[in-house]
Amino acid sequence: MPYFDTGTGRLHYELEGDTALPVLVLSNSLGTTLDMWLPQFETFKEHFRILRYDTRGHGQSEVMPGSYTIAQLGGDVVALMDYLKIPRAHFCGLSMGGMTGIWLGVYAPERIDHLVLCNTSAAIGVPEMWNTRIKKVQQEGVASIIEDVLGRWFTADFLAHAPAQVDRVRTMLSNTSADGYVANCAAVRDMDQRAVLSRIVAPTLVIAGKHDKSTPPEHGELIARAIQGASYVELNAAHLSNWEVAQAFTQNVVDFLLNKNI
Repeated sequence: MPYFDTGTGRLHYELEGDTALPVLVLSNSLGTTLDMWLPQFETFKEHFRILRYDTRGHGQSEVMPGSYTIAQLGGDVVALMDYLKIPRAHFCGLSMGGMTGIWLGVYAPERIDHLVLCNTSAAIGVPEMWNTRIKKVQQEGVASIIEDVLGRWFTADFLAHAPAQVDRVRTMLSNTSADGYVANCAAVRDMDQRAVLSRIVAPTLVIAGKHDKSTPPEHGELIARAIQGASYVELNAAHLSNWEVAQAFTQNVVDFLLNKNI
């Protein structure tokens, strides 16, 4: 199981696929792991060399002490790419992963080829909302918020008719460290990247979910309007659109990255 020492802690990653293909970095949402990309993995691997990693505090990555920042999460990606000698890559992130992608597009543009920002926001919620969630997880554990989170991540129809897939996501959530979850909540709470969106120059695709309660479509529309030339796609899904409408999600990303019309 490969790890990279950032200097402040270890990141777990997986780099797989044909070395002749361009690299696609995949970044997970709050409360999941690199396995959140399983619905896309086999198709993506046909076209790209895939670099997945567990965001710090998640999965097999170390729970580094203290509250995190989006700049730290973005810096982890740059450091990992340096370690693996990847000068430039496509990047696709969902939710918190998309927030990391925004930071990379602004502050490390020379490392990003195409950028895919999925079900994400440049600024989300108010501090009080995040502080309430942080307090609940600190006192009662991640288990105390799981069903509420799943209710925002998926539509009622998907929850009712795809129990096996929902259970896989539930397991990722339930195995997330409370300390790691809280530290990443702080990163999302303290983030506001709206003023710098226009500095992104990478070709960008923004994907939103029509029924997304966590990062509603207007959040994606704001991002797409601010980035010159950005494409915008709205899928018939809630927050984890890559699970709920996996085929449509995958096709849109592949077509964009291969410079096909979407």
